[in-house]
Amino acid sequence: MEPKPSLLRNILVRVFFACVLVIGVRFAYIITIRGESCDLGDFCFFSLPENLNLVTGIPQVRSSAIIVNDAIRSSPAKSDGRDISAVGFYSSVFQDLIAEGYLLPDSKSLCVDTPNGYEVYALKEIGVSDSIGIYKKALKPLVISGQAIRQPFDENTFDFIFSGGGGIDKSAKPAEFAAEVCRTLKPEGILVVHTASKDTYSFNSFIDLFNCCKFIRSRNMDGFDSSTPLVREIVMKKHSQILRHGVLLPHGNSVNKCSVPDYKQQLVRNAEPLITEEPRKPWITLKRNIKNIKYLASMADISFKQRYVYVDVGARSYGSSIVSWFKKQYPKQNKTFEIYAIEADKAFHDEYRYKKGVTLLPYAAWVRNETLFFEVNGDPGREKEEKEKGRGMGRIKPVQSSASVVGDVDKIHGFDFANWLKNTVSEKDYVVMKMDVEGTEFDLIPKLFETGAICLIDEIFLECHYNRWQKCCPGERSSKYQKTYGQCLELFTSLRQNGVFVHQWW
Repeated sequence: MEPKPSLLRNILVRVFFACVLVIGVRFAYIITIRGESCDLGDFCFFSLPENLNLVTGIPQVRSSAIIVNDAIRSSPAKSDGRDISAVGFYSSVFQDLIAEGYLLPDSKSLCVDTPNGYEVYALKEIGVSDSIGIYKKALKPLVISGQAIRQPFDENTFDFIFSGGGGIDKSAKPAEFAAEVCRTLKPEGILVVHTASKDTYSFNSFIDLFNCCKFIRSRNMDGFDSSTPLVREIVMKKHSQILRHGVLLPHGNSVNKCSVPDYKQQLVRNAEPLITEEPRKPWITLKRNIKNIKYLASMADISFKQRYVYVDVGARSYGSSIVSWFKKQYPKQNKTFEIYAIEADKAFHDEYRYKKGVTLLPYAAWVRNETLFFEVNGDPGREKEEKEKGRGMGRIKPVQSSASVVGDVDKIHGFDFANWLKNTVSEKDYVVMKMDVEGTEFDLIPKLFETGAICLIDEIFLECHYNRWQKCCPGERSSKYQKTYGQCLELFTSLRQNGVFVHQWW
């Protein structure tokens, strides 16, 4: 005898409500016990597999582990055990720091740029419970939404800040990264950074970025997977006496003197050799020499610089060296450079008017602020070339020596180039300079040394002007310049002996 339809319907309704009740109880458990929404796991119904070694004595740690597991479960890399390797790696790192006294169990800790929360979980696993991470996408409760360059915390919040995974290496704004760390780290607080960069130049650039801290130690170690096979760990401590906004109160007097550190001098010693014998055809020899040049940015990691600046002194036209050489050939390591074009010849000024990213200084680089005469006088044998380009190369003369000026003359403004440089860039910036000033280099270079501005320049491409052999007339020298090739060689040699990374230019 078949059951009545109404009885069957009642049975099905009761089964349905029983299922709803079970799901409701499970939902209430997830919300009240785990403190998370039901978008994790198999609709919050089935229990999650325990992939990590959970510390069950600390409820909040177990909760965090579940969140980490959920994130890992949806990751393509979950099958290779990367989560266990990462947490184990960071646990070992933090245990070493505890043993050395740089990290305490009661340290209020921040992990910067941690997408999966591995570092935070590792801290909690070893007993540093007051720990949080920031990343652009939150993974609560381990990681909240935030950026390394714009942290959602008050000043002097943390005792310990950690940046792993090469986070600062990937940062497009390392100076802002450093400034935020200086802001949120407490005085006497500890900063630990893992970076993939290994060379001495980048290391010192990194130290210079964090002017609020003093360097404690550095060590190299193996990473936890193939993406970071080698890691340099840098430990720093925030100074206790801070003026404001993470800036250390200056000590001593740094008026005009500067000294080039040993690591920069070593780079200079590895530069291409100077051309010691005067070339018979300098316009060909020096142009070919560009193939031998060892660029600083090809020898060192320039990542940890505040700004990147190219100064073209004697720029002439926009296409002459800014476009044809610097933009196309200089190894910029994917950095965006601010460009300053210094050109006194007003014949070239209009073409800079609409060039983005280039600041034109329509003056003559000089040793002081004064009015000058700008003499345009072409070289013998270059009349056709100068006719096509419109003007010959220009030389500047002080007004006092106007009697010696011949040819096409303009009155221009000269400015104190060394003083401008000191007010425009800092030692934290990466500064490249090309100088082609028609003999004025013998005035400008000594002034850069005298004022200490020379130490602000990382690399110089210098054309030295002397009474070279003329194109037009074999066996004859130009009377346009009074210096000899030997004096130019002395200038280059002196620059390199003083630790300046300079190249012979054409």
